[in-house]
Amino acid sequence: MSSNPYKGYRDPVLSVLKENAVEVWSDVELLTDQGEFKGIILPRSETSDAKHVVLKLRNGYNIGIAFNRIRSIKEIGRKEAHYQIPEKEFPRDPKKPNVKLLGTGGTIASRLDYRTGAVIPAFSPGELYGSVPELADYCNLDTERLFGVFSENMGPEQWIATAQAIAAEIQKGTHGIVIGHGTDTMHHTSAILSFMVQNSPVPIVMVGSQRSSDRPSSDAASNLIHAVKTAAESDIAETMVCMFGPTSDQYALLHRGTRVRKMHSSYRSTFRTISDIPLAMVDREKITPLRQDYQRRRSDKNVTLNTAFEEKVSIVYYYPNMKPDIIDSLIDNDYRGIIIAGTGLGHVNKPLYPSLKRACDKGISVYMTVQTLWGYVQMYVYETGREIMQLGVIPAANLLPEVAYVKLGWALGQTKDPQKVKEIMLTSIAGEITEREPYDGYLIYQGGIPEVVEFLRQIKR
Repeated sequence: MSSNPYKGYRDPVLSVLKENAVEVWSDVELLTDQGEFKGIILPRSETSDAKHVVLKLRNGYNIGIAFNRIRSIKEIGRKEAHYQIPEKEFPRDPKKPNVKLLGTGGTIASRLDYRTGAVIPAFSPGELYGSVPELADYCNLDTERLFGVFSENMGPEQWIATAQAIAAEIQKGTHGIVIGHGTDTMHHTSAILSFMVQNSPVPIVMVGSQRSSDRPSSDAASNLIHAVKTAAESDIAETMVCMFGPTSDQYALLHRGTRVRKMHSSYRSTFRTISDIPLAMVDREKITPLRQDYQRRRSDKNVTLNTAFEEKVSIVYYYPNMKPDIIDSLIDNDYRGIIIAGTGLGHVNKPLYPSLKRACDKGISVYMTVQTLWGYVQMYVYETGREIMQLGVIPAANLLPEVAYVKLGWALGQTKDPQKVKEIMLTSIAGEITEREPYDGYLIYQGGIPEVVEFLRQIKR
C-alpha cells in the first residue's frame, strides 16, 4: 500500500476498499496490525461512521475494524446476502394435527437490517416455514400475522387482540396455538393471556428467540420446532412459554405462563420458572412432563374469553429514600391500582405511609409484592409490615410483580368493588399463587463454589 492510500478520497473506508479491489459483500481475509480476520464486508449502517469496515465473521458476529489499522484485504469470494425468504405453503397431511402460528413480532420474526444496523421485524410467519421446514414434520401449520412490533410495544390493545385471536382459533377446532413474541415482555403477555383466556382445551405456546434468525447462533429455529411440537402433541392445555432449557440446544423447557420470567439480557436460556419448577421438557423426539398438576387437553372447543382490562394500573419498584410524590402522582392522575415491589418480606420506608394511606382511602387498590422474586410477602413478621397493612396495603402472597401488575389490571376490569378485586387477586386462577414453594423451586448456581463446580462439570456438555 502507498504511504497515503486515502489521498483523493473523502471517505477513508471507501479508499481502503478501492485500494484493495474489494467491495461490499466480498468474502475476505483482512490483515490488521492486531491480526487477521476472515469474513464478509457488510454495507455501512446509516448511523455508522466512515472510519470502520464492518465485517461479519464466520461465527456470525459482526465487528468494526478501524480503517487505519488495516494493512491488506484479500478477496476470496463473494457472498451477497439475500435475507428475504419466500413465503411457502405448508404441506398438508390429513393425519397430522392443525396448529396455528400467530405472529406478533420480536426477534424470532426478525432479521438484521444492514441499512440501519438494527434488528427489525421482517419475516412473516409464513416465511418462518421457508427457513424452518422441519415444522412440517409435526403438524399442518397455518399462520397469521397479528402485529409486527417489538415486545416493548405490546400492551392492552395487543393483548386483547391476541386473546380474541386465540379464542377464535380454539372455536374453529385448531389443535394447538403458537404465538411468536419478543422475549423482553413475553412474561407479561403470557401472564395476561392466562387470565384473559381460561379453560383452554388446547396448548397455547408462546415462543421467542434471543438472537435474530440470520445469526448462526440463533435459537429461533430450535425454539420454533419445540413450540410447534408442543402445540401439536402435548396434553398440557395451558398458556406456556417455550424457550431454551440449558445454554445448548439439547431441549426446551415449558414454563407456566404465570410463574415465568426473563432473567438474563442475552443468554438463550434466559427464561426461568420462579418459585416453582417448569411444566415439562421438550425435544424433537418427546415431551417429558416434570409435574402432573396441569390442565389436560380436551376434545371440545369451549373456552372462556374475558378481555376486560383497566389500564390505569402502575407498578412501583421501591428503593431507599423513595419520595412520596411518586405515589402522590399516581393518585393525582386517577390511577386505580398500584403494585409495589417491596424490599425483604414486603417493606417500604415510613415517608411513604401518608401517601399510601391517602391512596387506600381513595379506593385505590394497593398490593405488595417482593422484589426478591422468590418467596412470599410476609407482612406480619416485622412491625413495618404490620404498619403498612394497617394503611390498607394488601400482601399479594408470592405473585411475581409483573404478574400482579397485569392481574390487577384484569381484576379491575371486572369490578370496581375493592373487596371483589381482593378476592380475585388472592385467588389462584392460573397457577400464579402457589400454596408452598417446592424445595427445588429456588436454585441459583454460584460459580466457584466447589459443589456447584462439580455439579456443573457433570452436566456441562
